[in-house]
Amino acid sequence: MALIGIDCRFASLSVGLGTYTRNIVSNLVSTSQDSFVLFVRSVDEQWLNEINSKNFEVHLANFPHYSVKEQLFFPKIIRKSTAELLYSPHFNIPLFCPVKTVITVHDLILHRYPNAASFIKRLAYRLVFKNAVTNAKHIIAVSNFTQRELVSLYGELLSDKTTVVTEGFDASFVPTSNSTVLDFYDLKPGYFLYVGTAKQHKNVQMLIDAYAKSGVSEPLIIVSNGKEVDQLQMCDGVRILLGVDNDELPALYSAAGCFVTASAYEGFCLPILEARACGRPVIASDVSAIPEIAGEHALLIGLSEEHLISAFKDPPTVCDPLEGKHDWAISAKIISDILKDVLHG
Repeated sequence: MALIGIDCRFASLSVGLGTYTRNIVSNLVSTSQDSFVLFVRSVDEQWLNEINSKNFEVHLANFPHYSVKEQLFFPKIIRKSTAELLYSPHFNIPLFCPVKTVITVHDLILHRYPNAASFIKRLAYRLVFKNAVTNAKHIIAVSNFTQRELVSLYGELLSDKTTVVTEGFDASFVPTSNSTVLDFYDLKPGYFLYVGTAKQHKNVQMLIDAYAKSGVSEPLIIVSNGKEVDQLQMCDGVRILLGVDNDELPALYSAAGCFVTASAYEGFCLPILEARACGRPVIASDVSAIPEIAGEHALLIGLSEEHLISAFKDPPTVCDPLEGKHDWAISAKIISDILKDVLHG
């Protein structure tokens, strides 16, 4: 029986990468006949107690991502664990990893939008990324768009070792009536909703500005976090909700009249999937991976303030039912088969 290591250091995060890691790893460990070593920032993370299996052990690897400590000490912990393969639900593989690797690439956003990263940080990111995709035995891309980006920037050879495996959504994301959540945030159904960060490529300020000029009466509710939120210029009718728990999101999605995003770049865009799972129509920009996720009846628009103003004034009212392929268990099974092929290849 093989021993597979998984880098779970992002699992405790509330953002998309944490959601992906928790769901893929939980399903992998619960259904596979192999044994696993889970490398974590803390052995007390709650999600570990919810894994329905005993075929794993937990090893502490409390090193920040993109750090010198990670490069120096994580390979030693991997070697000591006797794992035969390391799977990372992210591209962040140590430069001198002692075992075969399989990685998931979600996007190449930092290639396109480095935000405020210094030149040194951008250089380090490019080095780590190129090392990961070059040396990985197999790459999992979460969308066809991300696969095309990889091949475009790193060469056609990557297409032979890349498989597109879509993301899923949590079973809690269904049409939900929860007046307690709405009362807590003092909301009435029918608002426009955005869920996500306020980083450069998300164009949240453009969203706010277009809303202000649209003249619509329904509020725009922004569920976000991060230091970028503090830089937003607000207007009447816009509210930002900080610190929203994941278990509150289904109710917030379900009570929205429409989900809206002006993002310029997405490797997948999980909030669109979650909104659709809750039966909500979608307004989104017609770029990157968004058309793959948004569904046939989404209102896909050009990335401009004028197009957003029109969309606010005449939003869609129909939501596509989700296809069965967006299932964490199905995605985990495909990844499990990839790991087995790499181990025995």
